[in-house]
Amino acid sequence: MRSSAALPQLPAQPRWLESRRVLTLILLGALVLSLFAVDWSSGVLHPRGLAAIGDIFGAAFRPELSLELAGKAITSAWRTVAYAVAGLTVALAIGMPLGAVASGTLTGSRTASAINVGLVRGLLAFFRSIHELVWALVFVAALGLSPIAAVLALGIPYGGMLGRIYAELLQDVPQPPLESLRRAGASEWRVFWYGRLPMALPDMLSYTFYRLECGIRSAAILSWVGLGGLGFQIQIALADLAYGRAWTFLWALVILVLLVDQWSTQVRRRLA
Repeated sequence: MRSSAALPQLPAQPRWLESRRVLTLILLGALVLSLFAVDWSSGVLHPRGLAAIGDIFGAAFRPELSLELAGKAITSAWRTVAYAVAGLTVALAIGMPLGAVASGTLTGSRTASAINVGLVRGLLAFFRSIHELVWALVFVAALGLSPIAAVLALGIPYGGMLGRIYAELLQDVPQPPLESLRRAGASEWRVFWYGRLPMALPDMLSYTFYRLECGIRSAAILSWVGLGGLGFQIQIALADLAYGRAWTFLWALVILVLLVDQWSTQVRRRLA
């Protein structure tokens, strides 16, 4: 039988960092500093900026709907989704095991847990601190304009994000069911597999679907570096000032995100 006192305890965070007043002051300070950083003397908008914005958003109600362009939009959307799903698969392969270790719940040794948590959380922070566009430039330089470059550029930073959130969700599950398993003689590994993970799984799945939505948008942005997809087509259309054609691809991106959102809602309802 294991005692709850033997469970690893992560270092407590300073409570003042969680104060609403402190967080409000930090946000207000960031806002003030950002306002001072703007060069107001030269004007915020381009002389024809407002007219350009009107042209761009006015074209949203007049997208080009030719069969040729619709076929290109479907092909580009499929490539964007393929990048997002493959990248998220890599992210899951990174985030799931590292998130479990980073939660500090797999071992009863307080020292070993602290070492593992510190090292793994540092690694996850490194992965997610570098933007996926920077990772894309690195991998394009190393691998060329290959789909693998886009997949790795999405998978590595998203793996860091998933691992961080998974670790928090695994820590925050209700404790009474876990205590019942421990009193029955279950090891921490069994407590994790039969208690902690099943309770955290719905929230983990919900966040994973949210990351899939973000992955579709990021995959579109990554295609601006020449990897193909919706972003590449949007870039070409904007360069030609063909705003109606650009909105054909933008609406395709919106539809993709809405479909993923509806899918995730249905899955969450089934789990609930």
